[in-house]
Amino acid sequence: MKAVEETPMGLGAEMKVLGERAQAAARALARSSGQQRIDALESMAQALRSNVDQILEANAQDLEAAEARGLDSAMVDRLKLDAGRVESMAQGLSEVAAFPDPLGEVLMERVRPNGIRVGQVRIPLGVVGIIYEARPNVTADAAGLCIKSGNVVFLRGGSEAAQSNQAILSVLRSAVAAAGLPEDTLMSLPTTDRHWIGEMLKADAYLDVIIPRGGESLIRYVAENSRVPVIKHYKGVCHVYVDGDADLNKAEEICFNAKVHRPGVCNAMETMLVSESVAPTFLPAMAERFEQAGVVLRGCEASRRYAENIQPATDDDYHAEFLALILAIRVVKDINEAIDHIETYGSDHTECIVSENYTTVQQFLEEVNSSVVIANASTRFSDGGQMGLGAEIGISTTKLHAYGPMGVTDLTTRKYVIRGTGQVRS
Repeated sequence: MKAVEETPMGLGAEMKVLGERAQAAARALARSSGQQRIDALESMAQALRSNVDQILEANAQDLEAAEARGLDSAMVDRLKLDAGRVESMAQGLSEVAAFPDPLGEVLMERVRPNGIRVGQVRIPLGVVGIIYEARPNVTADAAGLCIKSGNVVFLRGGSEAAQSNQAILSVLRSAVAAAGLPEDTLMSLPTTDRHWIGEMLKADAYLDVIIPRGGESLIRYVAENSRVPVIKHYKGVCHVYVDGDADLNKAEEICFNAKVHRPGVCNAMETMLVSESVAPTFLPAMAERFEQAGVVLRGCEASRRYAENIQPATDDDYHAEFLALILAIRVVKDINEAIDHIETYGSDHTECIVSENYTTVQQFLEEVNSSVVIANASTRFSDGGQMGLGAEIGISTTKLHAYGPMGVTDLTTRKYVIRGTGQVRS
């Protein structure tokens, strides 16, 4: 994205009005009961089902505009909705509704020698800003997670999904109001004009945190220009390491799924690391299967000895989040060299090992410090829904204040509660 531009006159005043509305809604939402929030989420799920035709009609307009703009296939895949994807959004809301209420949970309580009781309880963050591209499902996912955790959400979707996002938000706001919560629990910016992003980033008096979801350039722009604290999700340079003690049939299925199932998402495999002891057996068959699926392979010199369809890789290929049917390959000596490669080129997102050797698996799980580490399963399971979170607000690749897929509890913070009987400091 470009550097911050001068904001047109009047936007600051408009942002102030929106921010004050969000703060008022946050105060009301904080007083709501867990059952009220459950009712709102179930109402939202039913509203999506009842209005699926309206949502798909709006999505068709976005898809038509995307085709006219020549957006790439990965972007279109993230943008596209169908009845099944809308139903998945509705199911996600119901799953979140069924989770235990995080608010008011007592995390710790102790009695001090002077008799004072010191406790710690879970509370909402307040107003959460979400800046996202392409994915209309984020509108519903973010709304559901924020309501369950007692937060107002301020949504700024991308222009490519403007019609879809507006249709979903309109449906959800009506459902929230019908359930007795403030309609302004779910808010959005008036337009997708990029100047509004600048106003959001300056609104530290009204927003408590901003979570950007999208391309690396968007996230870096937000992180570099925001006065509001940012939880970053940079890019998913995800690795699968096929160990010398791997079950190669299992490895082939895992690697194929990790790359081909949905190549345009952040938990898709971007680099495949193969132990030199199994490369002569594993790579020829794997490379052929990838070629049949349309995957472009770029590999090191050693890997190219085993398959003619592997093109030479550059150093940039090992840093790349392709989000497409392109895969980088490197043959490594052993697990230590695989971990060294991940530490050099990884993005702290998701890494996987395929191995039947318990000791090697444990070394990988203990020494690799990405937000998600997996043994003997596809990287595609690095996902809030698949991990039992119901949905996710994003996958944080920075360790403050959350790391990995962010569910309901990651949208809360803690406060101390002290109870005394008249004690004073001496």
